[in-house]
Amino acid sequence: GNSGLCCSLLSTCPICLEYFKDPVTIECGHNFCRACIAQCWEGSDTAVSCPQCRETGQQGNLRPNRQLANVVEIVKRLSLQTAKGAGEERVCGEHQETLKLFCEEDQTPICVICRESRAHRAHTVVPIREAAQEYKVGNCCQVYKSPYKPDTDLIPCFMDRDPVCATQHLAHVFSVPFLFFYFQGKVKNRREMIAGEFNQLHTLLREEEQLLLQSLEEEEEVRTLQRLRENVTKLPAKPSDRKRVRLGDKRQDLPNNPERFDPSSCVLGTEGFAGGRRYWEVEVGDKMRWDLGVCRESVRRKGWVIATPEDGYWVVRLWDGEYQASTSPPTSLPVSVRPSRVGIFLDYKAGEVSFYNVTDRSHLVTFTDTFSGKLRPYFCPGHNAGGTNAAPLIICPVPAQAGGNLCP
Repeated sequence: GNSGLCCSLLSTCPICLEYFKDPVTIECGHNFCRACIAQCWEGSDTAVSCPQCRETGQQGNLRPNRQLANVVEIVKRLSLQTAKGAGEERVCGEHQETLKLFCEEDQTPICVICRESRAHRAHTVVPIREAAQEYKVGNCCQVYKSPYKPDTDLIPCFMDRDPVCATQHLAHVFSVPFLFFYFQGKVKNRREMIAGEFNQLHTLLREEEQLLLQSLEEEEEVRTLQRLRENVTKLPAKPSDRKRVRLGDKRQDLPNNPERFDPSSCVLGTEGFAGGRRYWEVEVGDKMRWDLGVCRESVRRKGWVIATPEDGYWVVRLWDGEYQASTSPPTSLPVSVRPSRVGIFLDYKAGEVSFYNVTDRSHLVTFTDTFSGKLRPYFCPGHNAGGTNAAPLIICPVPAQAGGNLCP
């Protein structure tokens, strides 16, 4: 049926047509037994082609497919269970013992306990398989024409051993409607069994798919963050009295120059970016409120800040226990592990600002826009909240291979 074809396609190698053994995935995404693809490519140069789609690739790029190996094991177990189920012996409804004997007087299969009962003690009894063989070879017509009606449990036995003879003579004992409904029921049961096995396999495959996708997503996030920390442009080192941003206890008497934010407690990094790629990390610790990101150098700095992309800000914040992307309206960000450090990656040409939870190496959000003019790092340490949020935001050193820091 369709389920058998589906299982075969999923779990067999296109080269040997057998269950996958040590399955591997090649560059184009097709799967083969390791030994099969190695034999197929034997004697070839470095560049080889896929036996299925003919796409060319490198001979050494073979990735073990452990998820597919698990699926093959599942299919094998289900096939074994089906085979065992098909070969199960029937049992006596009264004594729950296997029906191993056949009573010739009553023309019915019985168990060993039935044999010793008063009902069958005086009857002639033979092993059930011996009886079936005897009827097939010499007494098939006599069995079906006898005044005793054979038990329906024997019909599959007769059909298996001599289906042509059995079909010709069953009508002598049973009516045609009875036979129709009998075999219709058998077919229905078989269909239900196949459907159940297929649904079970489908459920297992869905679970394997979800685990694989989750694993791939987690691996990709870790690789992405690692690439950012390894490949970003080096930034010059700065003094340590300019890596911290905090809100002081007392308002300072300073000139009201155009570059100063007032009354918002915000500050920008000294270095502006009009191209290239930059990455930096900020320690947020256990602070209850903070804003981090980038903004246009030309943003309005007087009056309360509305930090949205429409106003030239691409910012992530923690506000009243909720992590948000500062869109309009704000977008809630699901965070499973509280970040103590946040990574910010700016790709000016691609028009992307990405935020990462460095604590668990997960991706938080990516803003996509078209940039123009200079962009500056943006920091807001939030209100002190009676001293409970007084800790500073700290620009952290990135790994040695990336080097450099930003400073406010």
